Amino acid sequence: MPSKFGVWSVGRILILVGALGGTFLLFFGIALRVALRAREVQVPALVGHTVNEASQSLGILGLTLKVDPARRPDATVPANRIIQQDPPAGSEARTQRSVRVWVSTGPRTIIVPRLVGQSERAARLRMTQDGVELDSVTEFHSPDYPADAVISQDPPPDAKAPQVALLLSRGEASASYVMPDVIGTDGGRVAAVLRDRGFRVTIVGSQPYPGLPPGTIVRQQPQGGFRVAATDSISLEVSR
Repeated sequence: MPSKFGVWSVGRILILVGALGGTFLLFFGIALRVALRAREVQVPALVGHTVNEASQSLGILGLTLKVDPARRPDATVPANRIIQQDPPAGSEARTQRSVRVWVSTGPRTIIVPRLVGQSERAARLRMTQDGVELDSVTEFHSPDYPADAVISQDPPPDAKAPQVALLLSRGEASASYVMPDVIGTDGGRVAAVLRDRGFRVTIVGSQPYPGLPPGTIVRQQPQGGFRVAATDSISLEVSR
């Protein structure tokens, strides 16, 4: 039968071994975490740099560079320089990890399309499709060109420019007349004469005016002396 001293010694040994084992595992875990963290580096900022500069910066940190084949236009970043990166600058990454970057093709080159001869609507649609902005529009009337047609453009077709100015024809100028003062005259007769000459005339609601025969014009729009075209509308108010 083993003595109490022997049992106690074995117990103390087992406790000691357990304590040493726990201590070993604790320090092993700490060392492993330190080792793993030691392999992590901070990703540098690559936007604005060339591919060679980025590759050198990453190589020093143990990272590799992966260039996306799809290049993108950018108005602020010159051609052949990086416009985006993943993971972003300042983030933590393990060594040997690759950093993906996208390279700029520079500002987008806009080619002015041929707009002369097109209608205004067609020209505007084409400009929207090609990313060209409208700088200014100059209009003129002439019987020699169809209405709303583009007669000239600046700059000319195939030029590299973000904007274009257009010269538009509005067709033949319509004839205009001076509106006579018809207040106090017979509304029905005046309306008939104006309609015979192509004007659109409306006789609006009437109201009683003591001393005036029914149908007498008391108000008109436009007033006498104003210029009117055949396409304008004329309104006459008569007495009842």
